[in-house]
Amino acid sequence: MGVDVWISILISICAASTPLLLAALGELVSERAGVLNLGVEGMMIVGAVAGFATAQVTGNPYMGAVIAVFAGAAFSWLFAFLTLTLVTNQVATGLALTILGLGLSGMVGESFVGQPGIRMEAIHIPVLSDLPLVGQLVFGQDLIFYISIALVFGVSWFLFKSRAGLTLRAVGDSHVSAHALGINVIKVRYLAVLFGGACAGLAGAHLSLVYVPQWVEGMTAGRGWIALALVVFASWRPVRVLVGAYLFGAVTIAQFHVQAQGVNIPAQFLTSLPYLATILVLVLIARNRRLTMINTPSALGQSFVPDK
Repeated sequence: MGVDVWISILISICAASTPLLLAALGELVSERAGVLNLGVEGMMIVGAVAGFATAQVTGNPYMGAVIAVFAGAAFSWLFAFLTLTLVTNQVATGLALTILGLGLSGMVGESFVGQPGIRMEAIHIPVLSDLPLVGQLVFGQDLIFYISIALVFGVSWFLFKSRAGLTLRAVGDSHVSAHALGINVIKVRYLAVLFGGACAGLAGAHLSLVYVPQWVEGMTAGRGWIALALVVFASWRPVRVLVGAYLFGAVTIAQFHVQAQGVNIPAQFLTSLPYLATILVLVLIARNRRLTMINTPSALGQSFVPDK
């Protein structure tokens, strides 16, 4: 294969990895605050349909991305209200919201099925985008791609270099101790969950406005669950989430190129590769319990009721 083909493959990997990276980063912040949000898939699909519908109505894909962020945040607020204010079970609530998101998106998006989408075009930077080899790959991507990369370093700095990040991690490690120090545990967790929902909504917008610019019911296809596995795979570290997202993105793209080369492997097996990779990674991580426990927030998934 020529250089142009490899560049094209790398660009495809970036497009496939961006939704995973965004959703996983949002979930990472939520889990660092001690909240296990299994509703990522539902928030992604709500963001995808909200972004696509807004772009169709306004003719502006950037407006679609903005509305997708708010849609994901609104859906995450519902999760936060149920789990943090009403103190419902986080696992059951997350699963319920995923089912709700899939059903709601199917109903809202029914009239948009089959309509050609409005793609968010890649940004063209004079001179830089025209450079050989790296021009299109590094300086010719869409805006959401650049936001995802910026968020990796922004979240990393926030968690490990800022006072607010230290507070958030303290809440995730011991909400009782944090409360005793005067930290508003519920407020911190609300903000973390809202951020996670906004990231999931933007991830969904990337799917329907960039990766596959159209609306297809259930188009997230389990990416929210892969994002959840990525957080564990990365040991709750943002930079490792970046690496993991691109590894999974590469596996996703590999199946298409293997099929294009005419390799005699059942298409169903190739389609299942990203999910098989997810299971394999989780099994390997589970074997090293010490590594998993080092960075796992101690209060993850535990409800907190402040003293009256």
